[in-house]
This record gives sequence, structure tokens and C-alpha cells, in this order.
Amino acid sequence: MTTLENRPNTALLVIDVQHGVVDGAHERDAVVANVAGLVDKARQERVPVVWVQHSDEDLVRGSDDWRIVSELSPDDSEALIEKHYGDSFEDTTLETVLSGLGVGRLVIVGAETDACIRSTLHGAFVRGYDATLVRDAHTTGDQTAWGAPPPDQVIAHTNLYWTYQTAPGRKAATVETKDVDFAATT
Repeated sequence: MTTLENRPNTALLVIDVQHGVVDGAHERDAVVANVAGLVDKARQERVPVVWVQHSDEDLVRGSDDWRIVSELSPDDSEALIEKHYGDSFEDTTLETVLSGLGVGRLVIVGAETDACIRSTLHGAFVRGYDATLVRDAHTTGDQTAWGAPPPDQVIAHTNLYWTYQTAPGRKAATVETKDVDFAATT
């Protein structure tokens, strides 16, 4: 139902599953395993997998913290988008890559729920994409020291509000890993 013309395809967007982002994150191992399972499923179904990798002064490009976790391995044929802002579209080649793949629907996984996941979900939606968040394949670290709710509540709240997000001509949704259907149109 995307508002993007001639963009019937779906892509799996894997955001910031990097050592320095997910080490110590809420249910890290389960989330990474779910992401790995979805990457395998997407590849088997010939669904594009697009990787996003963040860098900034705290996550220095080329450092061990910057690297994607060892349980995941981007294929050389898969797009890897480097970013410096929360929204994976902001000042990157993501839109160009997705347009070239004919993608109008994104299935989104990764980290961090209350930062780059949230920003990218909204960024995709306002740009005309249908955006599905995989409920059990995103995570965040503990930010309670800065006044945030505990990670499980941040994740639950994000899942709740994304389930009911609406806009003309676009579809927001949440789904469990086991129920991801890359062929679905909504």
C-alpha cells in the first residue's frame, strides 16, 4: 500500500547490530538470533537485505565496537549503508539503494529501539514506505540513568505505538519473528 510508485518489493533493513551498540542490550542474544533467522529467511526468499552501520565520535569507524556482531555476516552482494544520524535515510544512500531495488515496504530490525529504530521507522513512513517493525527483533540498552524507562518498557511502548501508527496510503505494522511474511503487501 506504499505511496511510492513502482516499488512493489520488500527489503529487510538491519539497523546498527554492532558490538558497541548491542553489547549489554536487553535480551541481546535472543534479538541477534531473531535477526539472524530473518536474514537467512530473506536470503532464501531472495528478499534484499540492507545493512545499516552507524559511526560517530563514540562509535569510531573501523573499531571493534563499530563492527557488526560476529553472529551476523553481511553478504558482499548486500547493500551496506553507513550513517551518522539516527534516521538511516538522513544524509545516506539508503533511498537510492531502495529505489534501485524497487522497495516500497521495509521490515525493520536492530538497535537501538528508542533512537535509530524509532527515527528510521518514522523516516521511512514520512517518505512513503510501508514500515513493519519486528516486535522481538529490536533492542536497546539501559538508559534509566538519564530518565528513560527500563529497556523492556521502551521496547513494549515502541511496539504498541507502531502497531497503531497510521497515515494516508501507507501501512505501519508490527509482527513477531515467527510470523514475518516478506511476501505480504500489508
